[in-house]
Amino acid sequence: MRHFDFAPLYRATVGFDQIADMMDRVLASDVAQPSYPPYNIEKTADDAYRISIAVAGFSDADLSVELKEHQLVVAARKADEDAGKTFLHRGIATRAFERRFTLADHVRVTGAVHENGMLHIDLKREIPEALKPRRIEIARGTDVPAIEKDVVDADTVN
Repeated sequence: MRHFDFAPLYRATVGFDQIADMMDRVLASDVAQPSYPPYNIEKTADDAYRISIAVAGFSDADLSVELKEHQLVVAARKADEDAGKTFLHRGIATRAFERRFTLADHVRVTGAVHENGMLHIDLKREIPEALKPRRIEIARGTDVPAIEKDVVDADTVN
């Protein structure tokens, strides 16, 4: 896999370091992507999303959902309740995990629900009014009022 050097981008731009950092994370080949726990990301409306994470075996008290600087961090720690048990087969994984999701600007978490072994986290993109497209009225040449210039009266010198 190719390695890209983003140093020129850092020198010539301001405020785009998040994009370069994200590209570094995506293109990093030496980092193995965790596969536990499995999850889905679905688009529920034009500006709404839902992350569903399979968390079978975890209770509400074992789970934590936090938002830190554009990162949604979902973690689980299970108390060791199986210390005295002997398993013939153990197929339900209840090991601790931490899963991070990087959120885009203006995306906020609206809620989280834990039901039937699934943790559902709802997200909504809320674009501020200043960033929304707006229509500019075009006036006809005869409808334009005269533009008054700011003129300051001054006495002539000399």
